[in-house]
Amino acid sequence: MSNPSLQTPVIGIVEHVSIDGRTIGSRAIDVPAKIDTGADSSSIWATQVEVSQDGMLRFCLFGPSSEHYTGKVLTRVDFSVSRVKNSTGHSEIRYKTHFTVTIGGKKIKAMFNLSDRSNNTYKILIGRRTISKKFLVDVSMHASRLPKPDKSAQLRKHLLKNPYEFHESHDKNLRGA
Repeated sequence: MSNPSLQTPVIGIVEHVSIDGRTIGSRAIDVPAKIDTGADSSSIWATQVEVSQDGMLRFCLFGPSSEHYTGKVLTRVDFSVSRVKNSTGHSEIRYKTHFTVTIGGKKIKAMFNLSDRSNNTYKILIGRRTISKKFLVDVSMHASRLPKPDKSAQLRKHLLKNPYEFHESHDKNLRGA
């Protein structure tokens, strides 16, 4: 009996993802994406999302502030909708559609929620439905792929400068108030 893990591609927690042949000029759009085994579904930053009177879903990938934004309006007739709890716990409606993406050198078709990920570090999130039975995730691979954003650097700097002042200024947060 062969070991299926030997044939399954191994990916890290951040992977570069190509989206079904999308290009900026002659350069393929290759976007860093977060691989999140805790998330059920995948999502991608989409703007100008609307359903036209003829029943077509229209949207742009990313936003004008993104280096990956082309301004090209994509259309889909094959789409659905779901109610999703966002990170603040509120329920919202999101449109979903398929994309062909290349992750870790493997081309797959996957369903993505179209959402506002403008404030997220990674503009694409790959959830477990997309990677299940297609990839193994090695969490130690992050550092070798892309540098992890250091969101605590300013806090550490403040703490080292004056620990007492740091404690006083963050005391309410530390007590859970």
